[in-house]
Amino acid sequence: MPLIAHSSLPSFERLEKQGETILSKERAAHQDIRELHIGLLNMMPDSALEATERQFFRLIGHSNQVAQFYIHPFSLSSIERGKDATKHIKKYYKTFDEIKLQGLDALIITGANVTDPDLRLAPFYNELREVVDWSYENVTSTLCSCLATHAVLEFKYSQKRVHMGKKHWGVFPHKVIDRSHPLVKGVNTRFDIPHSRFNDVSEAQFEKANAKVLAKSAVGVHLAVSPDLFRIVFFQGHPEYDSISLLKEYKREVALYLKGIHKEYPPFPSNYLSPQSCAILNEYKTRLDAKNASIKDFPENLIAKTLDNTWHDSASAIINNWIGSVYQITNEDIKLPFMDSVNPLNPLNL
Repeated sequence: MPLIAHSSLPSFERLEKQGETILSKERAAHQDIRELHIGLLNMMPDSALEATERQFFRLIGHSNQVAQFYIHPFSLSSIERGKDATKHIKKYYKTFDEIKLQGLDALIITGANVTDPDLRLAPFYNELREVVDWSYENVTSTLCSCLATHAVLEFKYSQKRVHMGKKHWGVFPHKVIDRSHPLVKGVNTRFDIPHSRFNDVSEAQFEKANAKVLAKSAVGVHLAVSPDLFRIVFFQGHPEYDSISLLKEYKREVALYLKGIHKEYPPFPSNYLSPQSCAILNEYKTRLDAKNASIKDFPENLIAKTLDNTWHDSASAIINNWIGSVYQITNEDIKLPFMDSVNPLNPLNL
């Protein structure tokens, strides 16, 4: 959260010149501190629906121990659901109409399990576009994850994602490109982020959209912002992932192979498993090939104990910066996205 320059101490001015967030007493006096209402548009498939809730809830909750957050999950009616997921959504989620009536300060849009590069074939395409259009006019900032990033870049900036030929997954080192942006203040200049995707929007495509790239890796851009530098935040990676998320995904890939849905046995996620864990999983595959094991014998608990999480701190720092920036410019009236003095074309005055 920002510091208040409540005296003429020179350090306040020097820190502000170095890019730190310093509020004047006058601006602080007009800043109403209230709870923040964040929407979570959860488009993940049934098997990951509740886990995705917990991942983003945890990421937001860990990011700031002072502010109070109301997180409002909702989904899209055009996404086909099974009985249990439908019951869960009906009981615990709001409808988009209810979200619009209530208003939001910020919105997070998750990814979805759609591998075809042509997003227009997705059954939820038009409904998602409606949410994106509404959020841009009515929400202070919208954070898009993975497929949501690809969809918004297509909706608003005519940049279509491209299939990479294979699945890129694992944990990859990233470098901060623009250290001056508020979203990466105090964040390590190099940090890890998990990726798991078949499709990509390249750095050149982000540039064609006049988006600002803030962090990237050998597998592409992870963090970028819309041309106004804040109203849309783009993630291509998955900073919300738990330590075991990629392990569970690997297990699902093995199960699909055993069912004959996938023709090839899945490769290991990059930079994720220790040599010992790889050896254990290779031995498990040998037992599978010999018909001496099944998916029930997958050594999940054994491997889970060895996994490291090398991304959560940086992910929390970026989310904290995002939330802090929303706080500084959102209107006291939840139905309005900005304070009267904020320029929507450059809300952070960068």
